Parts: sequence; structure tokens; C-alpha cells
Amino acid sequence: MSATPHPFRRRRRTTRFLAAAAGVATVGALVAAMPASAGETGKKPGHQKPGRYQDVQLLSFNDLHGNLEPPAGSSGRVTELQPDGTSKTIDAGGVEYLATHLRQAREGNKYSVTAAGGDMVGASPLISGLFHDEPTIEALNKLDLDVTSVGNHEFDEGAKELGRLQKGGCHPTDGCYVEGKKFKGADFPYLAANVLDEKTKKPILKPYWVWKKNGVKVGFIGVTLEDTPGVVSAEGVKGLKFKDEVETINKYAKELEKQGVKSVVALIHEGGLPASAAYNYDCDSPGAGDGISGPIVDIAKNVTPKVDALVTGHTHAAYACTINDPSGKPRMVTSAASFGRLYTDTTLTYDRWTGDIARTSVASANHVVTRTVPKATDMTELITKWNTLAAPIGNKPIGYISGDISNVGTESPIGDLIADAQLAYGKELDPETDLALMNPGGIRAPLTFAAKGAEGDGVVTYAEGFTVQPFANTVNLQNFTGAQLVQVLKEQVTGVNAVSPKVLQISKGLTYTLDLTKTGADRVVADSVKLNGAAIDPAATYRVATNSFLAGGGDGFTTLGQGTGDLVGDDDLAALEKYLLANSSATNPIAPPAADRITVVK
Repeated sequence: MSATPHPFRRRRRTTRFLAAAAGVATVGALVAAMPASAGETGKKPGHQKPGRYQDVQLLSFNDLHGNLEPPAGSSGRVTELQPDGTSKTIDAGGVEYLATHLRQAREGNKYSVTAAGGDMVGASPLISGLFHDEPTIEALNKLDLDVTSVGNHEFDEGAKELGRLQKGGCHPTDGCYVEGKKFKGADFPYLAANVLDEKTKKPILKPYWVWKKNGVKVGFIGVTLEDTPGVVSAEGVKGLKFKDEVETINKYAKELEKQGVKSVVALIHEGGLPASAAYNYDCDSPGAGDGISGPIVDIAKNVTPKVDALVTGHTHAAYACTINDPSGKPRMVTSAASFGRLYTDTTLTYDRWTGDIARTSVASANHVVTRTVPKATDMTELITKWNTLAAPIGNKPIGYISGDISNVGTESPIGDLIADAQLAYGKELDPETDLALMNPGGIRAPLTFAAKGAEGDGVVTYAEGFTVQPFANTVNLQNFTGAQLVQVLKEQVTGVNAVSPKVLQISKGLTYTLDLTKTGADRVVADSVKLNGAAIDPAATYRVATNSFLAGGGDGFTTLGQGTGDLVGDDDLAALEKYLLANSSATNPIAPPAADRITVVK
């Protein structure tokens, strides 16, 4: 952190608090006859020379976000399409189960490599986030992860902290968490091919890595989305430059080829949106409205044919699709949802004669990380160790709820609750505060009624609150004109948010209509925007509470970076905690908000 305080700073809570205390498969296959000699067979008895073709198993996942324990509510479930056209949900996730599934998948596969598509850490639950995500790196080491790209959340605490996670060493402020034991860092390389140091113009970490086994060589190039500065606090990306994903991948694919590596997989922390939320949806199926959309489509269409498969992430969606490369040939593009709920199993058939992948025989399938398999005991021990350290903080009750408070929907009940909490805290700072706005991406989980531990049903613990809001943003107050306020709402559905709208969660009293049948800014019905029943006056001044990420213009809300009369308060989780304690008790729990402030027309 710079010596001069940033007005919209993000701060870690760690120092303050520590000082105080196999499923149905989705198959996307490039259809062609497999060579008869595929696999490490094709050898006569007594001869050790391998056959021409060797199947390489690529296991992959993405967007773990430090979810070591099974995620709660909808964040811990996946949707599965049934043969009769209906769907069902399956409980999924948790590294105790992910480890078992991956280890079982590797059985009998001598040529197996495990890769990830970024956001392994950041926006993590308390068990990991409280300790600067060291527990997650330890878990990934035990999972035998071979390589991962960086994601945007790897930069939540800045490049220096990312470097520490890679190389090891105790935290510069909080020190070592286990007495006499230094954090050793990641056993696997983080790849950051398109993240450059502004001074040296060189990647801050390795741009690529080559997996080798018995003459088989597969290169991995890792990139994060070019727009990472738009979705991370300015402090986290200070001194860094993020380059175009396609140009970067194509550059290093050429470099790998010069080194004799002709089989290449791109790990890209950018993704797409399949037409169905079901993990086993066939996104190669024909028909209007089918398939996949989003940024990854253009990226996949332009990445050099030298790359044989794309492992992607960021959108938290599940897919195993084929998208044509620039030469018109189909190429596999995969994503395994998020939070360790799925993993992808891809077969790459390596041609020992050419050193390349026989792309026509690439096949991928997403598998559910079910909780019906035995838990991996080493992961249970790891979770127990870190939970013991976190317990004095995490088990503290901070409120009571009468039912699940969901994070699902254009406007979600948990979004309303957080916005109301920030409005109430804003009024404490300045009684003239009129409303609060909350970014949906800052809400990482629901609050569930069922007890997670021994706290009892309906009790909200600090750990649960931390899982919902893990970023340690401050609550900031700024002044905006009514015209600016309406412009902020329009920025939800225009500019960088035009394709995938980011609908802000709003405090009580603010209402408007969002007409999704229209296009562009017209989707926000301007004359419907009202505060406490009165139309917004374009010339009037409104005092608005947001978190520091939004106050810095994050998520494409550039107008929110233009406010005046700045006042910086405490962190956002403290505001939620204060609101819950003031408005709920064991005998009078808070009810889930109705989520009826935005009228959505579809």
C-alpha cells in the first residue's frame, strides 16, 4: 500500500481481528475416428518403445475462490438436465471431495496433468481469506495442481502479495500463522503472460510452462482478462499493464513452437455464457438461442490454431463447447463453473511423430464434485487446522435470520439487505445520506438459515458474513446530481456492461423499472426512477453510500468515480454486522427482504 492513503482504499481485516483474537458427463467431442494405436499400447511383449499416439488426461477447474469447505446454498449446488427434459440440483463442492474425485480420475492414467483457469484465491471465505489465502495454496499443493493462470482476484491484494503466494514467505504485516513454520508458497507455477510490469515491460510471473513426460510435451500459456483493472481496485493493479489476451497467447504459442513444443493449451481467465445453466447442457446442439455467447467466443475464434484447447473461467459458468479456430477447425473450450463444484476431464491425443495434438480426437466432459464420495483425510486435517485458528473470530454471532437470504436474481434479497445496511451506516456518518448502491459481484454467497456448525439455526456468524462480503472495502459517501444518479443506473446496461448487465443492488426507498425487452440505455426507464415515491430531480444533489470499489469507478460505473464531498467510513462487513445486531435478535430475527424494488420487464 502506498504511503499516501487512497481515498477509496481496500483494507485487509486480518490484522485487526487476528490481533484481537463423478457425475453425469457433459460431452463436447470433436468427432473423428481415434487412431487404432491410441494410448500407451501398440507395443509388442518385451518391447518398451511406446506407440505413436499417447492419450494425455487434462483435468481442470477454475474460480475456486478459496472455497475449501462445501459452499452454502445455491453456491454449493449444480443443475443437471435429465433424459426426460426435466432438471434436478445436486449438492457439490468442497476440497475434501474435490481431492477424492481428482485422485480417482487419475487412477490408471499415467499421463495426467491438472491445470486451472484462475481465481484460485480472492473473494474467499473466512477460513482462507482471514489468512491471506495461505490455506488455499496449501490445499492446491495437496491437490497436485500442476499449473494455473492468474485471474483478476489474484490481484485483490496486489502484485507483491501474489508474488508471495507463488514464492512463499510469511506475510509482511501479519507474519507467520503457525509458530516456527514459514509459508512455503505454491508448488505450481502461476502464469501471467499478459500482465506486465509497467517499468520493465516484462511479465510479472512466468508467461508459460511446459509439462513433460516420457517424450510427451504440452505447453501451457496463462492469461487473465485484459479488463482486470476494471474489476479490481486501483490499488491492486498499481504499476501493472494488462495486454490483449489473443495477441499475448499467439505471441507465446509461436515462442513455444520455436522451442519444439507444438502441443499447447491456453489457460484463459475469461469466459462465456452458455444458453443453459445446466452443467451437462450440450452447447454444440443446433437451434436458435443455443450455444454459447460472451467474450470467450471472439477470443476463441482469434487465438492461433497452434493452440489445441482452451481452459477458461471468470463467468462461473459450466460448458464444454467447440468453437472454430481462425482456420475454421473446431476447438474445445471448457469451463468448470466455480467454487470446486465441477472438474473437467479432457483427453488430448498426442502424436509422438509430429509432437502435436490430434485435434480431431479431443474430447471433454464436466463431472460433478459430488459429496457422496469419501472425504480426503489430508484435506480434512488441513481444514480442521485452519478452522481452529479462525474459530475465535469466525464463530461470533452477528445476527439472526428467519429464513434463507438468497443471492440469486436480478435483484437479490441479500443485495437488498447489504444496501440497507450501508444506507443505515451512511446515515450514521451523515444524516443527509439518501440511498446506497451495492455491486452484485461484491456479494459472494447467500445467508442460509440452517446452522453450519454448532451455532444453531438462524444464527449468522462472523464467518458467514465474511463469506458474503470478503473484500474489506470501506463504505464511502459521495454527492451526485439526480442526472448523474440516473446515468449510473444506465451504466448497468451500457458500455462494458451492455452484453452482460451488472444490476446494482439498491437500498429501500429507491425504485425503478428495468425493461429488458429494450436495448441500450433505454432498458432503464428514466422517468420511473423514484426515491421514496418522488421522481428523481436531475438538478438536485443526492448523498450516496457505496463501497470503495464502486466509489473508484469499478465494474464500468465511471460516473460513480466522479462524486464530490467524499467521506470514507469503516469496512462494509462492519456495516452489515452493525445492521444485523441492531435489527435482529434470537426472538425477533430479520426476515428475508422481498427483493421488489426493481420492476423487471422481460
